[in-house]
Amino acid sequence: MFEGFDEFDVSTTQTTIHGVRGGAGPAVLLLHGIPETHLMWHRVAPALAEHYTVVATDLRGYGASGKPPSAPDHGPYRMRAIAAEQVEVMAALGFERFAVVGHDRGARCAYRMALDHPAVVSHLAVLDVVPTGEVYARADAEFSRGFWVWSFLAAPEPVPERMIAAAPEVLVDHMLDAWSQVPGAFPEPVRAAYVAAFRDPGTVHAICEEYRAAATLDVADDEADRGRRPIRCPTLVLWSAGGAVGRWYRPLEVWRAWAPDVRGGPIQAGHFLPEEAPEETLHHLLDLLA
Repeated sequence: MFEGFDEFDVSTTQTTIHGVRGGAGPAVLLLHGIPETHLMWHRVAPALAEHYTVVATDLRGYGASGKPPSAPDHGPYRMRAIAAEQVEVMAALGFERFAVVGHDRGARCAYRMALDHPAVVSHLAVLDVVPTGEVYARADAEFSRGFWVWSFLAAPEPVPERMIAAAPEVLVDHMLDAWSQVPGAFPEPVRAAYVAAFRDPGTVHAICEEYRAAATLDVADDEADRGRRPIRCPTLVLWSAGGAVGRWYRPLEVWRAWAPDVRGGPIQAGHFLPEEAPEETLHHLLDLLA
């Protein structure tokens, strides 16, 4: 699936991050969303590696990466901490400056990395998201119905953890099927890997902690930066032509309040752009990186 790539496990200050690395040239870090792992890039990473050194990791708490203990304020799972850890991983691999591409939760990590570590991030691509602070500031009845997963996963421990443990495949299949539009986007081995990760109580707890941190700490971090600290690198914004982000927001307009140098547009696919529309996603990424 990642032919020519090498697997790695990098020890960080708080845990261990798993990933794959392939190709040669300037570095590009790929960050996945929920309910996925680095496997979501299997249709994009090999082609991208023909031009760049490509690194795809499992975020803290996901897949084969470590699940460090949380804290009462959910601090270990705020995006600021997760982003800093990915910078640490790239430095350990020998990359002090690199491009970062994130989808969904990975996009939230990616833009936080660009805000907190501007000297490190050369280019930024965010796929099918607007900033977390914007999400909560604009939340309404339609959001609460359409993205109930945000509230459910952020509910107090142990409610979501125990409910997911009873039938993890129900939640994973819901996210993959309800948020996608292209049939066959998830080969059975990939879907099975996503479900298997949610059978691990440690993974589920870590993901819930991440959503709890999003509703509190990440919102505060965004509000502190809004209008005060811009994203300084070239930024690509892609979103699903028929999905919620395109219906509820004007993505380029929203992101231009955060980053002066923004380009992008909609893609004819569902939420999972790299898996549903890999060729078009790759085309936009190569254009940004060039």
